[in-house]
Amino acid sequence: MQGYPANLRKDGKYLVVTFPDIPEAITYGNNRAHALEMAKEVLELAMDFYFEDQRPVPMPSQPKRGQAVVELPVSVMAKVLLLNEMLRQKVRPIDLARRIGTTKQEVNRLTDLKHATKIDRIDEALRALGKRLILDAA
Repeated sequence: MQGYPANLRKDGKYLVVTFPDIPEAITYGNNRAHALEMAKEVLELAMDFYFEDQRPVPMPSQPKRGQAVVELPVSVMAKVLLLNEMLRQKVRPIDLARRIGTTKQEVNRLTDLKHATKIDRIDEALRALGKRLILDAA
């Protein structure tokens, strides 16, 4: 799965991490390893802004030379894809619930980053939107 490109910039004794695609995600670390560890956490936290506001999450751009790449957990990325497709098609949770034979509450959980969701259920929801979830072990 493609990750989000990250810029690391020295600022005094810290390395500041920013994401061109997700401007809300900014953090720092004492060294490269620590900065990238913090970057993964802040990237995941920044996703909450998009989900709470029901805004499409920008997809990762191609990394440029010198940029680090930070990946989201597969479960989070799958929910990002589902949210983006629901927003693109203007499908409300109640409408998707009808399509997959479940409740609006369950669809809300499918797009809740804090709720553990089986990947098969997200795939089922994406299929109801005419999409397929494809995992690649490249």
